[in-house]
Amino acid sequence: MSRNAVAIVSSLLFVTLAALLVVIPVPYVAWRPGQTIDVLGSTSSGPVIDIAGLPTYDTPGRLLMTTVSTTRVDSTLSLPEAVFVHLAEDSDAMPREVIYPPGKSSTQVQSEAVAMMDESRINATVAALRAAGVPVTELPRVESVVLSGPSADRLMPGDLITAVDDIAMKTAADVAARISGHAVGDVIVFTVLREGLEQTVSVTSAASNTDAKRPVVGISLDTGFRYAPQVTFGVDQNVTGPSAGLVFALGIYDRITEGGLMDDRVVAGTGEIGPGGRVVRIGAIREKIAGAERDGAEVFLVPEDNCGDIGDLDSDLLLVEVSTLKDAIAALQLINEGNTAEVPTCG
Repeated sequence: MSRNAVAIVSSLLFVTLAALLVVIPVPYVAWRPGQTIDVLGSTSSGPVIDIAGLPTYDTPGRLLMTTVSTTRVDSTLSLPEAVFVHLAEDSDAMPREVIYPPGKSSTQVQSEAVAMMDESRINATVAALRAAGVPVTELPRVESVVLSGPSADRLMPGDLITAVDDIAMKTAADVAARISGHAVGDVIVFTVLREGLEQTVSVTSAASNTDAKRPVVGISLDTGFRYAPQVTFGVDQNVTGPSAGLVFALGIYDRITEGGLMDDRVVAGTGEIGPGGRVVRIGAIREKIAGAERDGAEVFLVPEDNCGDIGDLDSDLLLVEVSTLKDAIAALQLINEGNTAEVPTCG
């Protein structure tokens, strides 16, 4: 084969390989800075956080909920795209199986993310009310219902159980003990709060699959909460996940207490929150910081366990380290007083 022929074949092979690199997808998805939402503001549908049943106060400043833009489940990345995203300072390439677990449909992934957002809103509301001194009562809650079990279409996930057989219940253990005290086939009467309304629901117990003498009603239980105020959220249903919890809690607290926490500043943050106010680590912290800075934030609230994930990200934001809702409130109050030297920061 002549040198010219070898050169032509080599060029064709190179072009083919280069084209394949661009076309063939790799098992990664991209994380990039997403939109921010001012939870103290309003949309065309009304306030992002709407509170009824409590006095509310003006809230100067802006409080930004941060998000991450993720490659859609039906989209792919090429190798050059994945490398570019990974090397960029404010984005990253994540293994696809971490974001979209194999064996789960896109509908399942979306449903789980919506459920996490719903739980985040409840936890944020409870944490904020408790921080503001508003009474919150813990009650046993129906976490899930077996579709083929005795409670199907009778008890519903989210039902708060106030009594069983007219006996007041305080914990999930109380409910389990009351059910166990029945015989298989007995009718058990549950008094529940569903969407704020009290209902009485009768369920005929069945035998456990593992013990024919043990009665079950086909539900799992966890802890729920009862409180008088009504808090609703006007956030696009496509925004999901648990990481807005801290910002939701701060927004609620700021609305129901006197004296603005933001003091005309633009504050942003992230962090999953528990009903006791504990803030825990989330993903995509660098992307969320970059998105907040892009949209004018001056202060960013970082979960304590995320401080080590920031690395060498170049940012002019004041990165405040928080482990609880009370930490975040105290830090913002110190900033308002001009005592920034006393504010715990990352790095």
